[in-house]
Amino acid sequence: MSHTITEPARDIDVIHQTDVLVVGSGPGGLAAALAAARSGVGVTLLERFGCFGGNITTVGVEGFAWYRHEETVEAGGIGWEFEERARAMDAATPESQSLSYELDAEGFKLVADTLVEEAGIHPMLHRMYVAPIREGNRITGVIVESKAGREAILAKRVIDATGDADIARMMGAPTIKTPVEEMQAASVMFHIAGVDKQRFMEGVKADPQTYKDWSTGEWQVETSGKEDDMFSPFLAKPFAQALKDGLIPAHLNTIGGTWGAVHDSGEMTYMNLVHLAGCDGTDPDSMTRFEIEGRKQAMHAINALKAYTPGCDGARLRNFGMTIGIRDTRKLDAQYNMTEADAREQGRFEDSIGIYPEFIDGYGVLILPTTGRYMQIPYRAMLPQQIEGLLVTGRAIGGDRIAHAATRNMACCAVAGQGAGIAAALSVKAGCALDAVAISQVQDELKRQGVRFT
Repeated sequence: MSHTITEPARDIDVIHQTDVLVVGSGPGGLAAALAAARSGVGVTLLERFGCFGGNITTVGVEGFAWYRHEETVEAGGIGWEFEERARAMDAATPESQSLSYELDAEGFKLVADTLVEEAGIHPMLHRMYVAPIREGNRITGVIVESKAGREAILAKRVIDATGDADIARMMGAPTIKTPVEEMQAASVMFHIAGVDKQRFMEGVKADPQTYKDWSTGEWQVETSGKEDDMFSPFLAKPFAQALKDGLIPAHLNTIGGTWGAVHDSGEMTYMNLVHLAGCDGTDPDSMTRFEIEGRKQAMHAINALKAYTPGCDGARLRNFGMTIGIRDTRKLDAQYNMTEADAREQGRFEDSIGIYPEFIDGYGVLILPTTGRYMQIPYRAMLPQQIEGLLVTGRAIGGDRIAHAATRNMACCAVAGQGAGIAAALSVKAGCALDAVAISQVQDELKRQGVRFT
């Protein structure tokens, strides 16, 4: 019996044409689309879910800039605008451990809609990218699938903001996939209701946790030392007690992490407590298994909070994120791959398209930007090898492990996205290849859009 089938050849309707097509609307893709549109070209934003925002909205990661402290130096630009607009639209709340605002996962759906409409971007929700359209080594558009069937969208330039370098890989560009056993854990985010805010905060003040408390049990976290005594909204003790008392199964010793914002209404949002090692975000079977497992673990976490955390005895699940949160899969093997030295030692580049503070979070390393140090993000880290017409942005830009522990963060994805959007737009306007765009002109437009890149 054959293990393959052959589909008959068919004609696919071209339903849309655009200057710049952005595939994926997370912080990187949304920033890219906005930046390209503001640079004066036609832009289409393609998204498989029913809302824009990606990690912020569909996963429920509300801590956009939780690294920010008094001395932190940042790029500004569209990432900063996400926070400002969310505040203006009553979709943000002060973050507990930093000088930033948490973005409300539900409210940000409206913020993103508003930004997209104001910029004149053509929105295409509920369509899934499935294949590139190519002429030799040049991408000329994409094939999508949806309730409407199989359709084609043509574009002069395409930005891959899928998070997994899906388009780059299918175009044949070199990519690097982290071995599954080395990938950062995936997370199922959830929010709870029914918390007595006053009692909970009294409990936090009575037993304040710091970043050195992250090194407990299963985790050992390397810091630079300056982080150790800083306050962290960390929860570990309730779960240790629940394990001891048999309320949580003995093998679930990885439950623990941070809470986000506690509201007067009794909601506690952005519960980042479930960590799922071995989840491959490019494998739907793996993701299916861990979505289900993650939801189970979230309920164990809630039961432990109810039993052992002041103010949480009446807590109940409010909602899960719409989809599992993936930190680490496949990255572009770019024209330049960022290095650990770039992230740790303030990398500087002539083709900088933005800066990002010295914030590293991943692979057992936590360094917070409290001293004004920062690195630059090079344009070449988004340029694929061997492929024309395509940029890769968001968490899939080129880099090694520790570089990725910095650049994967949402605010850095927005910095990279804004640079990619501007470069794509200027490439269309000049009629030149993406690797021939004048960096000085990209930087001029970045400056006009309020981005610091030096």
